[in-house]
Amino acid sequence: MSSDTQTAPEALLFSDLGLSPKVLSAVTDAGYTQPTPIQAGAIPHALQGKDVLGIAQTGTGKTAAFVLPMITRLEKGRARARMPRTLILEPTRELAAQVEENFVKYGKNHKLTVALLIGGVSFDEQERKLERGADVLIATPGRLLDHFERGKLLLTGVEILVIDEADRMLDMGFIPDIERICKLIPFTRQTLFFSATMPPEITKLTEQFLHAPVRVEVAKAATTASTVTQRLVKSGSKSWDKRETLRNLIREEGDGIKNAIIFCNRKVEVSELFRSLVKHEFDAGALHGDMDQRARMTMLANFRDGKLKLLVASDVAARGLDIPDVSHVFNYDVPIHAEDYVHRIGRTGRAGRSGKSFTIATRSDTKYVDAIERLIGKEIEWLDGDLSTLSASDSEDEAPRRGRGGAKRSSRKDGERRDGDRKTRGRTDEKAEKPSKREATDGDERRTRKAAIRSDNAERKSADEDRAQREMRGSRRRRDDEDDDNKVVGFGEDVPAFMNIPVKA
Repeated sequence: MSSDTQTAPEALLFSDLGLSPKVLSAVTDAGYTQPTPIQAGAIPHALQGKDVLGIAQTGTGKTAAFVLPMITRLEKGRARARMPRTLILEPTRELAAQVEENFVKYGKNHKLTVALLIGGVSFDEQERKLERGADVLIATPGRLLDHFERGKLLLTGVEILVIDEADRMLDMGFIPDIERICKLIPFTRQTLFFSATMPPEITKLTEQFLHAPVRVEVAKAATTASTVTQRLVKSGSKSWDKRETLRNLIREEGDGIKNAIIFCNRKVEVSELFRSLVKHEFDAGALHGDMDQRARMTMLANFRDGKLKLLVASDVAARGLDIPDVSHVFNYDVPIHAEDYVHRIGRTGRAGRSGKSFTIATRSDTKYVDAIERLIGKEIEWLDGDLSTLSASDSEDEAPRRGRGGAKRSSRKDGERRDGDRKTRGRTDEKAEKPSKREATDGDERRTRKAAIRSDNAERKSADEDRAQREMRGSRRRRDDEDDDNKVVGFGEDVPAFMNIPVKA
């Protein structure tokens, strides 16, 4: 990729970046005077119409880095029906809705029409906005293509294309959709890529989307904010061990937790952990991809407004969501992809604030922890001893110790209900897995007897069918012989009466 790498100039004001007076007024009203490094580096090039590849750690204002220059450039021209002037692609519905909020905040002095195309919302209302004409179209790839295939959308008028969270858009199955959308947009467009992480293999994919881009990299890719205190916490591998470890962490932090996001790798774990926290009288809510859009937005609004203290979420909440003052992040599961760790803990320590992150790790998570430390370039401290300090009984790799009475009965901690009586279950499983010799012999005899019965039934059925066929053939031959002996000429004795009437000569 032929591109220039730019570093952000320091000690600049928004008034030095070339933004329009209307945009500057909205920025000032929002309480900002000095741009972040990514904003200072990207906005001037975006205003000049150049392609930009912006890389900065999460929470540094990447959204405003493309929203502000877009609003300035949109002051000239008007939208046409079904032909948006700009297109912003987002990986999640929540992030798309958040970008719309930024346009409302910074575009309050403009009469811009913003259309939001996301799943979980009626097509009709979205189509009405497209019919009126949209200056800005914010969409997730799937819903955008749905509207296009319905014939309700034309992309030939797009002047600026923004792909936000580019590494996730390209790395999580969006590549075919992105390629198709880019073919529907004019080649002369301006393209802006923004992301917190940009691995080399993903950077190569941008060659087909960007033309001589300016690479604005204000921090080392995949670094974490220095304002976040990171700790690893050891735990046993069982789910109840991890839940107890999490509850203890929350209680130890106590009043220090203003609000917190708890991340799980799977949606089913989100639901299970949410129910467990509520059962133990924690103020918690849940957020995952299977929830309908209205429920997701309501849950986020309650969390932002302080009505919920804990939000249990899947990675749908890790990407780009701007919840300004999250004090803590708990990783209930170590993320499988190291880049997700950067995005998760980036939900705290934003805009210069301090924050804390705790990651619960088991012995099976060792390779994922190592990958995270390689990515961020430093070791994460353990809160209270590393995994080597775990007792043997907490290791999932060791078989449970059994005495003469069966499996060792585990203790119940903090009222947590365990999965039944292990002693009984252990004996039952052993019997099921290792049948006695007598049971095996009886089973063989029963199988042999059943096979003999099935064979005998089949032979009997076949013999009955043969006998029936022989009787049918014999009956048919007898009828044929009788017919030959008593042949009937004409009508025989059954001559109709009208044929017996004499005929006059």
